[in-house]
Amino acid sequence: MDSVRSNQNQKILKNFFIIILGSLILTISAKIKIPFYPVPMTMQTFVVLFLGIAFGYKIGLSIITVYLFEGILGLPVFSNSPEKGVGLVYFTGPTMGYLIGFLSAVFLTGYFNFGKNIIQNFFKILISVSTIYILGLIWLGSLIGWDKPIFELGAKPFLLAELFKILILTFLASKLVEFRKSI
Repeated sequence: MDSVRSNQNQKILKNFFIIILGSLILTISAKIKIPFYPVPMTMQTFVVLFLGIAFGYKIGLSIITVYLFEGILGLPVFSNSPEKGVGLVYFTGPTMGYLIGFLSAVFLTGYFNFGKNIIQNFFKILISVSTIYILGLIWLGSLIGWDKPIFELGAKPFLLAELFKILILTFLASKLVEFRKSI
């Protein structure tokens, strides 16, 4: 009985560590800007998708939830915080839909079965990241008005960078699933 409890405690501690570390990595990925055309690229969406594939939807959702709560509580974890604000005010700004989309994207990448077929992996990752942009564009349009060029403002500048990140993850997906099974 004690060994079962000990194993459960070890699993809880391991998951807690993964969640805190995942939130920290996501924060770092939001802060680093990589020169890219036509706009600088962060690796934030890459990390969201990576976390889902590598740790599954339960741990992935936990990581994103902790990250979002950290930001809502005022910690400067989001991409342009503290420069453009912190806390609930920043969260409910133009990027809220994208941030909420992190939840759907990490869920889908954690839920999908990734195998050796890179074409299937590509489309699974594409579907997952698309939810970030769909929710982001819906929120952005609701916030600034549908008469504005929402797609040109909220998606088009980022598509080349997203394709680059999707391709990297497509080739890593089967290895990440093997990693998930080993931990």
